[in-house]
Amino acid sequence: MYRIVKKDGNAKHAEFTTVHGTVQTPVFMNVGTAAAIKGAVATSDLEQIGTQIELSNTYHLHVRPGDQIVKKLGGLHKFMSWDKPILTDSGGFQVFSLSSLRKIKEEGVYFNSHVDGRKIFMGPEESMQIQSNLASTIAMAFDECAPALADRGYVERSVARTTRWLARCKAEMKRLNALPDTINPDQLLFGINQGAVYEDIRIEHAKQITEMELDGYAIGGLAVGETHEQMYQIIEAVVPHLPEDKPTYLMGVGTPANILEAVDRGVDFFDCVYPSRNGRHGHLYTNYGKINLFNAKYELDERPIEIGCQCPACRRYSRAYIRHLLKAKEMLGMRLCVLHNLYFYNTMMVEIRDAIDAGRYQAYKKEKLEKMRSGS
Repeated sequence: MYRIVKKDGNAKHAEFTTVHGTVQTPVFMNVGTAAAIKGAVATSDLEQIGTQIELSNTYHLHVRPGDQIVKKLGGLHKFMSWDKPILTDSGGFQVFSLSSLRKIKEEGVYFNSHVDGRKIFMGPEESMQIQSNLASTIAMAFDECAPALADRGYVERSVARTTRWLARCKAEMKRLNALPDTINPDQLLFGINQGAVYEDIRIEHAKQITEMELDGYAIGGLAVGETHEQMYQIIEAVVPHLPEDKPTYLMGVGTPANILEAVDRGVDFFDCVYPSRNGRHGHLYTNYGKINLFNAKYELDERPIEIGCQCPACRRYSRAYIRHLLKAKEMLGMRLCVLHNLYFYNTMMVEIRDAIDAGRYQAYKKEKLEKMRSGS
């Protein structure tokens, strides 16, 4: 169930109730592709840094360890010892990112595994079956993520196929949720809006998938080659044509600035690998912009990553020490940086919800962006 708590312009603070707990939105989903956040971050750490929902990937877990194994072990929640909501990405993005290893047909996609090269077939039914075995809270529909700047004719054909695949996903999810051995019979299904940078294709697709009455709606195929301005334009065009009484999820986005702008346009859910990936390379988010701990100027810097930050890294360690760990290739350095970045994102989402509740989102967004650009 989705309930809007407060609106401020198009920005909205809402509650999304699931079988695994209630999520306050706008929310950033911490990305644990293979059922773990890269950088030696445990689920107990996620609880400590205020994570509401974790995201894992269908394709990667199907390849390794295998979704049947996860099912035998009681589903993803039990497997990774996490009792809050989990969203599983359908594998559709891998259709885009593993383009050299796949062939798309009407029935689905033929892959070569990126791990061992073995042949894999995944269509709408297979994606739903894998996600049902994983028993995530929210399953994503299987789609094709066409490149943002693809030819119009290709995009039209791709979107039409994604719509046909969505109908198959919905039917299969209904069947799976009714089976006696299904671990999570309350699994939710989100559909995905596609259409590259063509507003009219996007809007028409949004109208079509809205009619399917799904549990939530995602905007996919952005942050894959288009400009930030094009991305914001598409979000602005699409959101009014998605149901207001269901959550809206912007897939794979993004930077703190991207999130602030998208919240302003009515988006609820976000995910991105940036905080963990950048953290593993010593790139850290602060309220005064990004810093790179590999820079020599931090060698004798006894300050925390950010003064006043309450993350596990900042409460105890200096920039100089964490820089030393990174230079020495000690795993603890990566871990502390990832924890800081995820804490920064999760805390920013709390600030966003508080600003919406107080009716001052525009002022908050302006202050936050100016501060992050100042770099002081």
